[in-house]
Amino acid sequence: MARFAALAACAAALLLAVAVGGAAAQGVGSVITQSVYDTMLPNRDNSQCPASGFYTYQAFISAAAAFPSFGTTGSADDVKRELAAFFGQTSHETTGGLQGAADQFEWGYCFKEEINPTSPPYQGRGPIQLTGQSNYQLAGDAIGVDLVSNPDLVAQDVVVSFKTAIWFWTTAQGNKPSCQDVALNRWPPTAADTAAGRVPGYGVITNIINGGFECGMGQNALNDDRIGYYKRYCSILGTDTGSNLDCYTQKNFAS
Repeated sequence: MARFAALAACAAALLLAVAVGGAAAQGVGSVITQSVYDTMLPNRDNSQCPASGFYTYQAFISAAAAFPSFGTTGSADDVKRELAAFFGQTSHETTGGLQGAADQFEWGYCFKEEINPTSPPYQGRGPIQLTGQSNYQLAGDAIGVDLVSNPDLVAQDVVVSFKTAIWFWTTAQGNKPSCQDVALNRWPPTAADTAAGRVPGYGVITNIINGGFECGMGQNALNDDRIGYYKRYCSILGTDTGSNLDCYTQKNFAS
């Protein structure tokens, strides 16, 4: 009888573990449903967009499944804010919106690569606009694809494309925290960060991604575009934005 009870307890524990794992795996899809995805990105398949037909919902869900902590960590509001922040930043990076237009923040995911190629060919590609040979190397190593020899894959294979963006989002580099840690409010600023005006909030994520061109130079349209997208997505997902949304007065991480 004792042995039977022990086996039953083990079976129950196993079922619970499977259920929890399954819930985590479904986390992103339970928040970003097909309907929500379509509402957030209404023009991604517009014929005016070079990326029309590329950024499918199914590819996003498939890529997200390779990063179990992405969009599944913390409270319901933590999850929503992280996903709003991810789509806010990546929508700016791929935007086809016109500054000041009524629908400025409805044109995310319009582009899948920079218009003007660079040499060597490691220009911005994908939702996060992965840039530079070192990032292609690191991202490729992480997801098991040779992106140094074939960087075009980031603009050709949509699952690979999304994976590079989520890899960048979840990975700390150098003296920069990961975007995910900042979004989930689990980044403790160092004394150097505090002295540089880098405080927890969406603005630090902008600093991580493009601080050298957007931070520490007062209010600017690029910062404002990122913030506009983020606010729209927070509203769609039903959560608050938190504070410190800009990096107007922050020194960039390289300074």
